Amino acid sequence: MIANVAEGQQVFTSNAFLVTGDRTVLVDAGSEFDAVAEIRERDAALDAVVLTHTHPDHVGNTAALADAFDCDVWGFDPDHELVDHAVADGEEVLLGDHTYEALHTPGHKDDHLCFYAADPQILFAGDLVFANGSFGRTDLAEGDRGVLIDSIEYVLDTVSPSLAEMHTGHGQSVTGNPYEHIETALRAAQF
Repeated sequence: MIANVAEGQQVFTSNAFLVTGDRTVLVDAGSEFDAVAEIRERDAALDAVVLTHTHPDHVGNTAALADAFDCDVWGFDPDHELVDHAVADGEEVLLGDHTYEALHTPGHKDDHLCFYAADPQILFAGDLVFANGSFGRTDLAEGDRGVLIDSIEYVLDTVSPSLAEMHTGHGQSVTGNPYEHIETALRAAQF
């Protein structure tokens, strides 16, 4: 099961997806709300926090979560102060009940990862792409439009056109033909 514990928060935060199952993880920690309480309210205990990238709105709650649940933090950059374990491009990571492939997708930020599970056809897209063809900002430090375009193409080459769900770093998840939303984001980024 996948639930956004940041849903409805009126603060500067990313989405934070609680993925329950064999390995209960939080994909992105969010920021400026009590993520520990939100997870405890769902009677969950975290095995890990997995980061799509380390912008403040995605990692603000990370230390509190790691302390409260005595769990490790996984991300692309092992030199980042919050990351305990590196996740490399192509590495497999267990989120809930499914194995996801990590896709290194810079352009929004150098340490950006997406996570794709072919069996249930689910993508955690972070801030690479969003619903309705939006894409991540490239005007921040480490942002690069050309690199972002390459990363979107990499995701399109990796995921199946029958992708069932796309969970993004901001806004609503997409369950109606998410592959089309990624294709639209690519065209918009290229424009």
